[in-house]
Amino acid sequence: MGMRMLDFDEFRKRLEARGLSRKDIDFSVDVVDEFEGYLKKNGKSIASMGLSDLKKYVSLLIKQKRNSHKRLVALARCLAFVKKNDEFMYLLGTFGASNVLPDIGDRLASIAGEEVRRKVFEGFELPPLGTSHNTYPALTEMIVKRMEAELPHKTCREVLTWNYHKVPAAAFKDAKERFEKAASIDEYLEGEHKELLKELEACMKEGRLWYEQKITPEVLEFVKANQEICTGVRKGDKIYETKIPFAPPEFLAETDPVMKRYYACHCQLVRASLKEGMSKVPSTFCYCSAGYHKARFDAVFGESVEIELLESVLKGDDRCRFSTKIPKGKMK
Repeated sequence: MGMRMLDFDEFRKRLEARGLSRKDIDFSVDVVDEFEGYLKKNGKSIASMGLSDLKKYVSLLIKQKRNSHKRLVALARCLAFVKKNDEFMYLLGTFGASNVLPDIGDRLASIAGEEVRRKVFEGFELPPLGTSHNTYPALTEMIVKRMEAELPHKTCREVLTWNYHKVPAAAFKDAKERFEKAASIDEYLEGEHKELLKELEACMKEGRLWYEQKITPEVLEFVKANQEICTGVRKGDKIYETKIPFAPPEFLAETDPVMKRYYACHCQLVRASLKEGMSKVPSTFCYCSAGYHKARFDAVFGESVEIELLESVLKGDDRCRFSTKIPKGKMK
């Protein structure tokens, strides 16, 4: 039986639908064609390849200094197209891992000055784009511990609590409009949870990922049973929100607390360290995750909100949970 090859005509149509230029589509097709040639030499195809094959190929690109963001994005789009979900999520994770630490350095300098940034980031080079996630936890641990040695805890929190994934406020435009139309915050949050469940159900039926998460009937029921997950529940003047696990099916099936924390964690900068037990990375770093959640409520309320880290896997909890204070005058 011959190896199944990629349907390049359909792949082109997918890229066209995403609005890519002819030049970018041609580049993406060339990148994937080269990748398929590499796999064929090793007796594999894109359909039959595994995560280890992708890692070896990306390592080769790094060695050849051809690991450009554009090239890796083209590979990621191909993996999403053929629904190689594990490989797609791995590659996607390397992008975030490579971008966040330099951005933390920039924000650190803007708040505490260039001298502090130099002290925190001196003596090492950041790994090249596409580097395995296993490389990052020790580096992240060192950066956070150095930051904590140089600055008060409050300032470390301020540096880390930021929208490092650069989600634009426009992404929350519809949510803000729904909030303004709602009779109360409770009504708004309940409505957001219903919208979320509809989206998750559609992903489950179509066999596509929700961001990086695989949605199964068990995952859908898990989210349905807890409005805090990805949405929030108001208690007094605070909204409590729980992060959905990074790998929800595995998280729900797991009984070992160490692996449960590993499957819960989204952050490729620390995730690998959780397999060892209690991570050595200070839990202060989870304010980076808080910054991602803060961005939504900043946009919805139209001003900067206060967010508190309540639970996190780096603290030894099996989930990450936050509370957001509703700004004065925004309660309804």
